[in-house]
Amino acid sequence: MTQRLRAEDLAFWLTDSATTPMHNATLEIFEPRGAFDHDRLLALVADRLAFVPRYRQVIRTVPGRLANPVWADDEDFDLSYHVRRSALPRPGSIDQLRDLTARIMSRRLDPHRPLWETYLVEGLAGGRFAILSKSHQLLVDGVATIDLGQVILDVAPDPTPTPQVEWSPRPAPAGSTLVLEAVRDSLLDPRSALAAFGENAGLLVRGAGVVGSRLSEVARLLGGRGPVAPTPISTRLSEQRRVMTVSTALEDYRTVRRFHGGAVNDVVLATVTGAMRSWLMTRAEPVPASRSLRAMVPVSVIDSDLEPTSLGSQVAGHLLSLPIGEPDPVVRLHQVSYALKAHTETGRAVAADRLAGVAGFAPTTFHALGSRLAAAQVRRGFDVVVTNVPGPQFPLYAAGARMTESYPVPPLLPGHALSVGVTSYDGGVYFGLTGDRDALPDLDVLGQCVDEALEELVDSASSRRRAPRGRRATPVAPAAGRPRR
Repeated sequence: MTQRLRAEDLAFWLTDSATTPMHNATLEIFEPRGAFDHDRLLALVADRLAFVPRYRQVIRTVPGRLANPVWADDEDFDLSYHVRRSALPRPGSIDQLRDLTARIMSRRLDPHRPLWETYLVEGLAGGRFAILSKSHQLLVDGVATIDLGQVILDVAPDPTPTPQVEWSPRPAPAGSTLVLEAVRDSLLDPRSALAAFGENAGLLVRGAGVVGSRLSEVARLLGGRGPVAPTPISTRLSEQRRVMTVSTALEDYRTVRRFHGGAVNDVVLATVTGAMRSWLMTRAEPVPASRSLRAMVPVSVIDSDLEPTSLGSQVAGHLLSLPIGEPDPVVRLHQVSYALKAHTETGRAVAADRLAGVAGFAPTTFHALGSRLAAAQVRRGFDVVVTNVPGPQFPLYAAGARMTESYPVPPLLPGHALSVGVTSYDGGVYFGLTGDRDALPDLDVLGQCVDEALEELVDSASSRRRAPRGRRATPVAPAAGRPRR
């Protein structure tokens, strides 16, 4: 029996377009131990592909669109098509790597093949190389499939070999079989069948070109309102992207947390807030004291009312007002901490060390789930998506090569020209900024503002330690029950 796309998956499938390709990506940089080439990466992926069987499946449409499409094994699966090789002119710089990543992120995945690609990027300075992986949002749901990036990394340079599992594709279901299954499912669940028919009928109408702009289509499909107010990051998107990466030290965030209280997550979000404020000011944008940006912040929770995942927790959306109008970095931090306090005191919040302890490199899957949730909840209205996922604080390896940096590369939602992803790993905190190429030609400036905003917070802790005699600097106690990392 085939597995049918669910209603929310169908929405992602229909939303995918040249201006809004619905894929997530992760950019990881490695230091090799010995030779590492395309054949070695091919062998590594082939060894782990049994853990993610959907990576060998394609989407089949039901004749007459009587029901949602189904997943089916790709009878012509070609691993070498999906695991690709690229290179930078030696010695390749991080700027060149970002440009290559942006070009790859701008291209849609082939809908007639399994919806993922992995690139080995050679030629980085110092003999390093990068692995860039991207997968469609409906491929990684945390239930049937986790991200491939979660299973190709190991905790030791010489991992125990994975037991080999022979794979052969199941024959593709005949059109008549798909129709019979659609009729049966319609009889068992007529409400879902009617909804599926409406969505598929809408697709046919759109294909005939009798509707308005693509943005209005997406808003109707997802029930959305788009961004809440006109800003430089709220605009119609082009088909091209920019990517900016920023590497920071986890100890800086811990220093600020120890002095001012709260959690590392609070410091990360306060850093994003300060960076957005400074960046808008470089654009001569008015930033009055009352101004804020509405952010969608996916958070991990334990909630029996949400769909269970294979990761031990679910992902829920938290709307947060980033106080970009506040000039004082310490006050901004406390405002962010207070805004998050309600969530952490519900008892559903998952501690960062628990997330970091999930088997494999779970940040890749959690970022994918956060992007899915943001796309599904765009109707709530927000300006920017910020996903922050803690990872393990020890080195991981791919076929013996040590991973030194890991940057999320989140997708853009319709009408949203900026998306922010953050991953902590092995003593570092790595920002991945995705921007529309036309709308944000100064995305690199925003990256510089991230560094400066963090430096402001670190300086605030250092300067208050050195307060003059008679003026005691008293750190604010952390809120009770706050998970810390």
